[in-house]
Amino acid sequence: MAQKNSEVVKSALSSFIGTAIEWYDFFLYGTAAALVFPQLFFPESDPLIGTLQAFATFTLGFVARPFGGIIFGHYGDKIGRKSMLIITLMIMGIATALIGLLPTYESIGIWAPILLIVLRLLQGIGVGGEWGGAALMSVEHAPKGKRGFYGSWTQMGVPGGLLLSTAVFTMFSSLPEKQFLTWGWRIPFLVSFLLIGVGLFIRLRVMETPAFQKVKETQTEARLPILEVLKAHPKQVLQAMGARFAENGTFYIFSVFVLTYTTEQLGMPKSMALNGVTIATALEFIAVPLFGALSDRIGRRPVYMGGAAFTALFAFPFFWLLDTKSTFFTWLAIIIALALGHAAMYGPQAAFLSELFGTRVRYSGISIGYQLASVFAGGLAPLIATSLMAWAGGKPWTVAVYLIFMCLVTLISVYWTSETYQNEVSEKLAEAKSISS
Repeated sequence: MAQKNSEVVKSALSSFIGTAIEWYDFFLYGTAAALVFPQLFFPESDPLIGTLQAFATFTLGFVARPFGGIIFGHYGDKIGRKSMLIITLMIMGIATALIGLLPTYESIGIWAPILLIVLRLLQGIGVGGEWGGAALMSVEHAPKGKRGFYGSWTQMGVPGGLLLSTAVFTMFSSLPEKQFLTWGWRIPFLVSFLLIGVGLFIRLRVMETPAFQKVKETQTEARLPILEVLKAHPKQVLQAMGARFAENGTFYIFSVFVLTYTTEQLGMPKSMALNGVTIATALEFIAVPLFGALSDRIGRRPVYMGGAAFTALFAFPFFWLLDTKSTFFTWLAIIIALALGHAAMYGPQAAFLSELFGTRVRYSGISIGYQLASVFAGGLAPLIATSLMAWAGGKPWTVAVYLIFMCLVTLISVYWTSETYQNEVSEKLAEAKSISS
Protein backbone atom coordinates (compact mmCIF):
# COMPACT_ATOMS: atom_id res chain seq x y z
CA MET A 1 0.00 0.00 0.00
CA ALA A 2 2.80 2.40 0.89
CA GLN A 3 4.53 1.64 -2.40
CA LYS A 4 1.28 2.23 -4.31
CA ASN A 5 0.72 5.57 -2.56
CA SER A 6 4.31 6.53 -3.30
CA GLU A 7 3.78 5.83 -7.01
CA VAL A 8 0.57 7.91 -6.99
CA VAL A 9 2.41 10.89 -5.52
CA LYS A 10 5.44 10.39 -7.79
CA SER A 11 3.30 10.24 -10.94
CA ALA A 12 1.32 13.33 -9.92
CA LEU A 13 4.52 15.21 -9.08
CA SER A 14 6.12 14.24 -12.39
CA SER A 15 3.01 15.41 -14.24
CA PHE A 16 3.15 18.73 -12.42
CA ILE A 17 6.85 19.38 -13.01
CA GLY A 18 6.89 18.19 -16.62
CA THR A 19 3.77 20.17 -17.47
CA ALA A 20 5.13 23.28 -15.74
CA ILE A 21 8.26 23.09 -17.89
CA GLU A 22 6.31 22.65 -21.13
CA TRP A 23 3.91 25.46 -20.32
CA TYR A 24 6.76 27.71 -19.28
CA ASP A 25 7.91 27.35 -22.87
CA PHE A 26 4.44 27.90 -24.35
CA PHE A 27 3.51 30.90 -22.21
CA LEU A 28 6.85 32.56 -22.74
CA TYR A 29 5.84 33.09 -26.35
CA GLY A 30 2.55 34.71 -25.32
CA THR A 31 4.30 37.22 -23.08
CA ALA A 32 6.86 38.01 -25.78
CA ALA A 33 4.08 38.34 -28.38
CA ALA A 34 2.50 41.06 -26.26
CA LEU A 35 5.68 42.96 -25.31
CA VAL A 36 8.58 42.19 -27.69
CA PHE A 37 7.78 40.48 -30.98
CA PRO A 38 5.86 43.40 -32.57
CA GLN A 39 9.01 45.57 -32.48
CA LEU A 40 11.54 42.86 -33.37
CA PHE A 41 9.73 40.71 -35.93
CA PHE A 42 7.05 43.04 -37.36
CA PRO A 43 8.71 46.47 -37.14
CA GLU A 44 7.27 47.98 -40.33
CA SER A 45 3.71 47.88 -39.00
CA ASP A 46 2.04 50.46 -36.81
CA PRO A 47 1.81 49.39 -33.13
CA LEU A 48 -1.73 47.97 -33.29
CA ILE A 49 -1.16 46.04 -36.55
CA GLY A 50 2.18 44.78 -35.22
CA THR A 51 0.41 43.48 -32.11
CA LEU A 52 -2.24 41.78 -34.24
CA GLN A 53 0.47 40.13 -36.35
CA ALA A 54 2.33 38.93 -33.25
CA PHE A 55 -0.89 37.54 -31.77
CA ALA A 56 -1.60 35.85 -35.11
CA THR A 57 1.65 33.88 -34.76
CA PHE A 58 0.61 33.20 -31.15
CA THR A 59 -2.64 31.75 -32.54
CA LEU A 60 -0.78 29.46 -34.96
CA GLY A 61 0.57 27.52 -31.99
CA PHE A 62 -3.02 26.72 -31.07
CA VAL A 63 -3.86 25.71 -34.64
CA ALA A 64 -1.04 23.15 -34.44
CA ARG A 65 -2.19 21.75 -31.09
CA PRO A 66 -4.95 19.46 -32.42
CA PHE A 67 -2.42 17.83 -34.77
CA GLY A 68 -0.19 17.15 -31.78
CA GLY A 69 -3.20 15.82 -29.89
CA ILE A 70 -4.16 13.49 -32.74
CA ILE A 71 -0.61 12.18 -33.31
CA PHE A 72 0.36 11.66 -29.69
CA GLY A 73 -3.16 10.63 -28.65
CA HIS A 74 -3.04 7.82 -31.24
CA TYR A 75 0.32 6.48 -30.09
CA GLY A 76 -0.43 7.18 -26.43
CA ASP A 77 -3.42 4.84 -26.67
CA LYS A 78 -1.42 2.19 -28.55
CA ILE A 79 2.09 2.39 -27.05
CA GLY A 80 1.69 4.17 -23.73
CA ARG A 81 1.38 7.51 -21.95
CA LYS A 82 4.93 7.74 -20.63
CA SER A 83 6.86 7.51 -23.92
CA MET A 84 4.73 10.21 -25.54
CA LEU A 85 5.43 12.61 -22.68
CA ILE A 86 9.18 12.26 -23.20
CA ILE A 87 8.89 13.04 -26.92
CA THR A 88 6.62 16.06 -26.42
CA LEU A 89 8.98 17.49 -23.81
CA MET A 90 11.88 17.32 -26.28
CA ILE A 91 9.92 18.94 -29.11
CA MET A 92 8.69 21.79 -26.94
CA GLY A 93 12.01 22.48 -25.20
CA ILE A 94 14.16 22.54 -28.33
CA ALA A 95 11.71 24.73 -30.28
CA THR A 96 11.53 27.24 -27.42
CA ALA A 97 15.29 27.43 -26.98
CA LEU A 98 15.76 28.01 -30.72
CA ILE A 99 13.37 31.00 -30.57
CA GLY A 100 15.91 32.57 -28.22
CA LEU A 101 18.55 32.22 -30.95
CA LEU A 102 16.50 33.67 -33.82
CA PRO A 103 17.83 36.68 -35.75
CA THR A 104 15.35 39.57 -35.86
CA TYR A 105 13.68 41.26 -38.85
CA GLU A 106 16.45 43.84 -38.89
CA SER A 107 19.04 41.09 -39.51
CA ILE A 108 17.38 38.74 -42.00
CA GLY A 109 14.17 40.45 -43.06
CA ILE A 110 11.08 38.37 -43.80
CA TRP A 111 12.85 35.13 -42.81
CA ALA A 112 12.72 36.21 -39.17
CA PRO A 113 8.91 36.01 -38.81
CA ILE A 114 8.83 32.90 -41.03
CA LEU A 115 11.26 31.04 -38.76
CA LEU A 116 9.35 32.30 -35.72
CA ILE A 117 6.15 30.81 -37.17
CA VAL A 118 7.83 27.42 -37.83
CA LEU A 119 9.08 27.19 -34.26
CA ARG A 120 5.70 28.28 -32.91
CA LEU A 121 4.06 25.48 -34.90
CA LEU A 122 6.47 22.98 -33.35
CA GLN A 123 5.60 24.36 -29.91
CA GLY A 124 1.94 23.81 -30.69
CA ILE A 125 2.47 20.21 -31.78
CA GLY A 126 4.48 19.47 -28.64
CA VAL A 127 2.04 20.98 -26.18
CA GLY A 128 -0.87 19.47 -28.12
CA GLY A 129 0.31 16.00 -27.18
CA GLU A 130 1.53 16.92 -23.71
CA TRP A 131 -1.57 17.68 -21.70
CA GLY A 132 -3.49 14.48 -22.41
CA GLY A 133 -0.61 12.25 -21.37
CA ALA A 134 0.22 14.26 -18.27
CA ALA A 135 -3.42 14.33 -17.17
CA LEU A 136 -3.75 10.57 -17.58
CA MET A 137 -0.52 9.85 -15.72
CA SER A 138 -1.95 11.57 -12.66
CA VAL A 139 -5.63 10.59 -12.99
CA GLU A 140 -5.11 6.92 -13.93
CA HIS A 141 -2.66 6.43 -11.05
CA ALA A 142 -4.97 8.15 -8.53
CA PRO A 143 -7.36 6.20 -6.25
CA LYS A 144 -11.09 6.67 -6.69
CA GLY A 145 -12.32 9.59 -4.60
CA LYS A 146 -9.07 11.53 -5.08
CA ARG A 147 -8.84 11.83 -8.87
CA GLY A 148 -9.91 15.47 -8.79
CA PHE A 149 -7.15 16.32 -6.32
CA TYR A 150 -4.34 14.34 -7.98
CA GLY A 151 -5.53 15.33 -11.46
CA SER A 152 -5.23 18.96 -10.40
CA TRP A 153 -1.47 18.47 -10.00
CA THR A 154 -1.25 18.39 -13.78
CA GLN A 155 -3.35 21.55 -13.86
CA MET A 156 -1.03 23.18 -11.32
CA GLY A 157 1.71 22.83 -13.93
CA VAL A 158 -0.01 25.45 -16.07
CA PRO A 159 -0.05 28.29 -13.49
CA GLY A 160 3.36 26.98 -12.42
CA GLY A 161 4.67 27.41 -15.96
CA LEU A 162 2.99 30.80 -16.33
CA LEU A 163 4.35 31.91 -12.95
CA LEU A 164 7.87 30.88 -13.92
CA SER A 165 7.73 32.41 -17.41
CA THR A 166 6.17 35.67 -16.20
CA ALA A 167 8.61 35.99 -13.30
CA VAL A 168 11.63 35.36 -15.53
CA PHE A 169 10.37 37.73 -18.21
CA THR A 170 9.57 40.38 -15.61
CA MET A 171 13.10 40.15 -14.25
CA PHE A 172 14.68 40.75 -17.64
CA SER A 173 12.11 43.37 -18.73
CA SER A 174 13.46 45.58 -15.93
CA LEU A 175 16.64 46.04 -17.98
CA PRO A 176 17.07 49.29 -19.94
CA GLU A 177 14.85 48.99 -23.03
CA LYS A 178 17.73 48.84 -25.52
CA GLN A 179 19.43 45.99 -23.67
CA PHE A 180 16.13 44.17 -23.19
CA LEU A 181 15.27 44.34 -26.90
CA THR A 182 18.83 43.44 -27.94
CA TRP A 183 19.54 40.39 -25.75
CA GLY A 184 17.52 40.43 -22.51
CA TRP A 185 14.37 38.89 -24.01
CA ARG A 186 16.38 35.93 -25.33
CA ILE A 187 17.58 34.60 -21.97
CA PRO A 188 14.18 33.26 -20.77
CA PHE A 189 13.90 31.24 -24.00
CA LEU A 190 17.45 29.86 -23.73
CA VAL A 191 16.74 28.68 -20.17
CA SER A 192 14.64 25.97 -21.81
CA PHE A 193 17.83 24.04 -22.66
CA LEU A 194 18.34 23.49 -18.91
CA LEU A 195 14.70 22.68 -18.23
CA ILE A 196 14.67 19.87 -20.81
CA GLY A 197 17.24 17.98 -18.74
CA VAL A 198 15.24 18.42 -15.54
CA GLY A 199 12.04 17.24 -17.19
CA LEU A 200 13.60 14.17 -18.78
CA PHE A 201 15.20 13.11 -15.49
CA ILE A 202 11.81 13.20 -13.76
CA ARG A 203 9.66 11.60 -16.46
CA LEU A 204 12.01 8.68 -17.08
CA ARG A 205 11.55 7.57 -13.45
CA VAL A 206 7.74 7.18 -13.55
CA MET A 207 5.90 3.91 -14.28
CA GLU A 208 3.18 3.50 -16.91
CA THR A 209 -0.37 3.86 -15.53
CA PRO A 210 -2.18 0.76 -14.14
CA ALA A 211 -5.19 1.36 -16.40
CA PHE A 212 -3.10 1.32 -19.58
CA GLN A 213 -1.00 -1.58 -18.32
CA LYS A 214 -4.24 -3.57 -18.10
CA VAL A 215 -4.99 -2.69 -21.71
CA LYS A 216 -1.55 -3.93 -22.78
CA GLU A 217 -1.78 -7.13 -20.75
CA THR A 218 -5.18 -8.03 -22.21
CA GLN A 219 -4.10 -6.93 -25.72
CA THR A 220 -7.21 -4.77 -26.09
CA GLU A 221 -5.57 -1.68 -27.56
CA ALA A 222 -7.75 0.22 -30.02
CA ARG A 223 -6.65 -0.38 -33.62
CA LEU A 224 -7.44 3.21 -34.67
CA PRO A 225 -8.10 5.18 -31.46
CA ILE A 226 -9.03 8.44 -33.19
CA LEU A 227 -11.67 6.81 -35.39
CA GLU A 228 -12.99 4.80 -32.48
CA VAL A 229 -13.38 7.79 -30.19
CA LEU A 230 -15.18 9.77 -32.90
CA LYS A 231 -17.44 6.78 -33.61
CA ALA A 232 -18.20 5.76 -30.03
CA HIS A 233 -17.90 9.05 -28.12
CA PRO A 234 -18.80 12.01 -30.41
CA LYS A 235 -21.01 13.60 -27.74
CA GLN A 236 -18.23 13.45 -25.13
CA VAL A 237 -15.77 15.09 -27.54
CA LEU A 238 -18.19 17.99 -28.08
CA GLN A 239 -18.84 18.24 -24.33
CA ALA A 240 -15.11 18.38 -23.62
CA MET A 241 -14.68 21.11 -26.23
CA GLY A 242 -17.51 23.17 -24.82
CA ALA A 243 -16.27 22.77 -21.25
CA ARG A 244 -12.90 24.10 -22.35
CA PHE A 245 -14.27 27.20 -24.08
CA ALA A 246 -14.58 29.58 -21.13
CA GLU A 247 -11.69 28.12 -19.17
CA ASN A 248 -9.24 28.41 -22.07
CA GLY A 249 -10.46 31.59 -23.75
CA THR A 250 -10.84 33.70 -20.62
CA PHE A 251 -7.46 32.56 -19.33
CA TYR A 252 -5.65 34.15 -22.26
CA ILE A 253 -7.67 37.34 -21.91
CA PHE A 254 -6.71 37.59 -18.24
CA SER A 255 -3.03 36.64 -18.66
CA VAL A 256 -1.96 37.73 -22.18
CA PHE A 257 -4.39 40.29 -23.63
CA VAL A 258 -4.36 42.16 -20.31
CA LEU A 259 -0.66 42.97 -20.92
CA THR A 260 -1.45 44.66 -24.22
CA TYR A 261 -4.52 46.46 -22.88
CA THR A 262 -2.81 47.94 -19.83
CA THR A 263 0.39 48.99 -21.62
CA GLU A 264 -0.83 50.16 -25.03
CA GLN A 265 -4.37 51.32 -24.26
CA LEU A 266 -4.00 52.60 -20.70
CA GLY A 267 -0.33 53.62 -20.88
CA MET A 268 0.64 51.73 -17.72
CA PRO A 269 4.17 50.37 -17.19
CA LYS A 270 4.86 46.84 -18.49
CA SER A 271 5.93 45.72 -15.04
CA MET A 272 2.58 46.60 -13.41
CA ALA A 273 0.48 44.06 -15.31
CA LEU A 274 3.27 41.50 -15.35
CA ASN A 275 3.52 41.71 -11.56
CA GLY A 276 -0.24 41.39 -11.28
CA VAL A 277 -0.24 38.24 -13.43
CA THR A 278 2.63 36.83 -11.36
CA ILE A 279 0.79 37.38 -8.05
CA ALA A 280 -2.49 36.04 -9.43
CA THR A 281 -0.79 32.96 -10.85
CA ALA A 282 0.90 32.23 -7.52
CA LEU A 283 -2.50 32.34 -5.80
CA GLU A 284 -4.10 30.21 -8.53
CA PHE A 285 -1.36 27.67 -7.97
CA ILE A 286 -2.84 27.21 -4.49
CA ALA A 287 -6.48 27.49 -5.57
CA VAL A 288 -6.37 24.84 -8.32
CA PRO A 289 -5.82 21.79 -6.03
CA LEU A 290 -8.42 23.15 -3.59
CA PHE A 291 -11.05 23.25 -6.33
CA GLY A 292 -9.88 19.85 -7.57
CA ALA A 293 -10.34 18.38 -4.09
CA LEU A 294 -13.72 20.11 -3.74
CA SER A 295 -14.88 18.38 -6.93
CA ASP A 296 -14.07 15.03 -5.29
CA ARG A 297 -16.57 15.87 -2.56
CA ILE A 298 -19.47 17.58 -4.36
CA GLY A 299 -18.91 16.63 -8.01
CA ARG A 300 -17.18 18.05 -11.06
CA ARG A 301 -20.19 19.83 -12.59
CA PRO A 302 -21.14 22.21 -9.74
CA VAL A 303 -17.54 23.35 -9.26
CA TYR A 304 -16.93 23.79 -12.98
CA MET A 305 -20.21 25.60 -13.66
CA GLY A 306 -19.69 27.80 -10.62
CA GLY A 307 -16.37 28.99 -12.07
CA ALA A 308 -17.94 29.73 -15.47
CA ALA A 309 -20.88 31.63 -13.94
CA PHE A 310 -18.59 33.68 -11.70
CA THR A 311 -16.35 34.59 -14.65
CA ALA A 312 -19.33 35.76 -16.70
CA LEU A 313 -20.52 37.99 -13.86
CA PHE A 314 -17.04 39.42 -13.42
CA ALA A 315 -16.46 40.30 -17.10
CA PHE A 316 -17.44 43.97 -16.92
CA PRO A 317 -16.08 44.60 -13.38
CA PHE A 318 -12.72 43.22 -14.57
CA PHE A 319 -12.29 46.07 -17.04
CA TRP A 320 -13.77 48.66 -14.68
CA LEU A 321 -11.01 47.83 -12.21
CA LEU A 322 -8.30 47.99 -14.89
CA ASP A 323 -9.56 51.37 -16.13
CA THR A 324 -8.84 52.94 -12.74
CA LYS A 325 -5.13 52.68 -13.70
CA SER A 326 -4.50 51.87 -10.05
CA THR A 327 -1.85 49.27 -9.30
CA PHE A 328 -3.93 47.82 -6.46
CA PHE A 329 -7.15 47.52 -8.45
CA THR A 330 -5.33 46.18 -11.52
CA TRP A 331 -3.76 43.44 -9.43
CA LEU A 332 -7.09 42.77 -7.70
CA ALA A 333 -8.87 42.34 -11.05
CA ILE A 334 -6.33 39.82 -12.34
CA ILE A 335 -6.24 37.94 -9.01
CA ILE A 336 -10.03 37.56 -8.84
CA ALA A 337 -10.26 36.49 -12.49
CA LEU A 338 -7.55 33.84 -12.33
CA ALA A 339 -7.55 32.58 -8.73
CA LEU A 340 -11.34 32.31 -8.42
CA GLY A 341 -13.14 32.11 -11.76
CA HIS A 342 -10.53 30.32 -13.82
CA ALA A 343 -9.20 28.08 -11.03
CA ALA A 344 -12.69 26.72 -10.29
CA MET A 345 -12.91 25.48 -13.88
CA TYR A 346 -9.32 24.37 -14.21
CA GLY A 347 -8.93 22.46 -10.93
CA PRO A 348 -11.34 19.59 -11.70
CA GLN A 349 -10.75 19.61 -15.45
CA ALA A 350 -8.17 16.81 -15.82
CA ALA A 351 -10.32 14.35 -13.87
CA PHE A 352 -13.58 15.58 -15.40
CA LEU A 353 -12.49 15.14 -19.03
CA SER A 354 -10.62 11.88 -18.36
CA GLU A 355 -13.73 10.35 -16.78
CA LEU A 356 -15.74 10.99 -19.96
CA PHE A 357 -13.81 8.37 -21.98
CA GLY A 358 -12.83 4.70 -21.78
CA THR A 359 -9.21 3.68 -21.17
CA ARG A 360 -8.55 2.39 -24.68
CA VAL A 361 -9.30 5.75 -26.34
CA ARG A 362 -8.90 8.11 -23.40
CA TYR A 363 -5.66 9.78 -24.54
CA SER A 364 -7.16 10.43 -27.99
CA GLY A 365 -10.53 11.52 -26.61
CA ILE A 366 -9.34 14.09 -24.11
CA SER A 367 -6.63 15.36 -26.48
CA ILE A 368 -9.06 15.97 -29.35
CA GLY A 369 -11.65 17.67 -27.14
CA TYR A 370 -9.07 19.69 -25.24
CA GLN A 371 -6.94 20.78 -28.19
CA LEU A 372 -9.67 21.49 -30.74
CA ALA A 373 -11.28 23.84 -28.24
CA SER A 374 -7.95 25.57 -27.71
CA VAL A 375 -7.91 26.66 -31.37
CA PHE A 376 -11.28 28.41 -31.20
CA ALA A 377 -11.05 29.58 -27.59
CA GLY A 378 -7.57 30.41 -26.25
CA GLY A 379 -5.81 30.58 -29.60
CA LEU A 380 -8.14 33.21 -31.01
CA ALA A 381 -8.90 35.04 -27.76
CA PRO A 382 -6.09 37.67 -27.78
CA LEU A 383 -6.56 38.25 -31.53
CA ILE A 384 -10.34 38.58 -31.27
CA ALA A 385 -10.12 40.75 -28.16
CA THR A 386 -7.61 43.11 -29.82
CA SER A 387 -9.77 43.32 -32.95
CA LEU A 388 -12.95 43.94 -30.94
CA MET A 389 -11.31 46.69 -28.96
CA ALA A 390 -10.00 48.34 -32.15
CA TRP A 391 -13.52 48.15 -33.64
CA ALA A 392 -14.96 49.77 -30.49
CA GLY A 393 -12.46 52.63 -30.60
CA GLY A 394 -10.35 51.35 -27.73
CA LYS A 395 -13.29 50.64 -25.41
CA PRO A 396 -13.23 47.23 -23.69
CA TRP A 397 -17.00 46.59 -23.46
CA THR A 398 -16.93 44.38 -26.56
CA VAL A 399 -14.25 42.21 -24.94
CA ALA A 400 -16.41 41.84 -21.82
CA VAL A 401 -19.33 40.67 -23.98
CA TYR A 402 -16.98 38.21 -25.67
CA LEU A 403 -15.99 36.84 -22.24
CA ILE A 404 -19.65 36.35 -21.31
CA PHE A 405 -20.32 34.53 -24.59
CA MET A 406 -17.51 32.03 -23.92
CA CYS A 407 -18.82 31.41 -20.41
CA LEU A 408 -22.32 30.68 -21.74
CA VAL A 409 -20.90 28.08 -24.14
CA THR A 410 -19.21 26.33 -21.22
CA LEU A 411 -22.24 26.53 -18.92
CA ILE A 412 -24.45 24.89 -21.53
CA SER A 413 -21.85 22.22 -22.35
CA VAL A 414 -21.18 21.20 -18.75
CA TYR A 415 -24.89 21.22 -17.92
CA TRP A 416 -25.30 18.79 -20.86
CA THR A 417 -22.84 16.27 -19.37
CA SER A 418 -23.52 13.63 -16.74
CA GLU A 419 -21.73 13.80 -13.39
CA THR A 420 -18.49 11.78 -13.61
CA TYR A 421 -16.74 11.93 -10.25
CA GLN A 422 -17.94 8.46 -9.24
CA ASN A 423 -17.10 6.85 -12.60
CA GLU A 424 -14.42 4.15 -12.87
CA VAL A 425 -11.33 4.83 -15.00
CA SER A 426 -10.81 1.14 -15.85
CA GLU A 427 -13.52 -0.84 -17.60
CA LYS A 428 -14.10 -4.45 -18.60
CA LEU A 429 -11.67 -4.61 -21.49
CA ALA A 430 -12.50 -8.07 -22.80
CA GLU A 431 -15.80 -6.80 -24.20
CA ALA A 432 -14.37 -3.43 -25.24
CA LYS A 433 -12.25 -4.84 -28.05
CA SER A 434 -15.34 -5.51 -30.12
CA ILE A 435 -16.03 -1.77 -30.44
CA SER A 436 -13.23 -1.25 -32.98
CA SER A 437 -13.50 -4.59 -34.75
